Amino acid sequence: MTDDAAPICLARPLPGPDDTRAGCAAARGVDGRPLHAAALKFFWGPMDCGKSTMALQMNYNHARQGRRGLVTTRIDRSLGPQVTTRIGLAHSAIEVTDGLDLRDLVRDAWAEGFRVDYLICDEASFYDLEHIEQMAELVDNYDVDVYAFGLATDFRSCLFPAARRLFELADSVARIQVEVLCWCGREGLLNARVVGGRVVREGEQVVIGDTANSAQVRYQVLCRRHYRAGDLGGR
Repeated sequence: MTDDAAPICLARPLPGPDDTRAGCAAARGVDGRPLHAAALKFFWGPMDCGKSTMALQMNYNHARQGRRGLVTTRIDRSLGPQVTTRIGLAHSAIEVTDGLDLRDLVRDAWAEGFRVDYLICDEASFYDLEHIEQMAELVDNYDVDVYAFGLATDFRSCLFPAARRLFELADSVARIQVEVLCWCGREGLLNARVVGGRVVREGEQVVIGDTANSAQVRYQVLCRRHYRAGDLGGR
């Protein structure tokens, strides 16, 4: 291959001025390096730290600058196809099912004339491992930014499989800095599942619940000391 060889396009084509497919969103040089690189970023934290709020804020910030994206979620607390937050914000979203291919989701949008610059993936810890691989492929081969938000560990303090894979593959991983407190005042780190007023440590990895005291199955963020002791305090 000569030095003046044409770049290899491994990403989606962009419409040209005559509405024909021309150009490349992420042209690559002869050495295979992208001229513009998208990124896979994972933002994580315990319950109540504002993950979904940050997801909606990021979507707003990107859209305000003219970028176009898709918002996805899985098993939102509302049990509907939307991202909801405990401070009252909500946004419609695409529900990620077992059979959904995120690459097809983007390709179908392009086929309908909708440009996709990024994905906001809320509740990403509940996604399948295949979805995480698809996120990486969208970044590497299609020049689509992917911003994933989710828990790191389950009620047993074990990593969710999808979260583990995001830790392994993401270009950057950031813990959300909104501090959640245990009842004792220490920083809350772990998500305890509470049934009948007691911390439980066995059961299905994903069980829908909330932080409200009235819920039959609820979750409470605890520091490591009180999580290990199963001490819910005086609430």
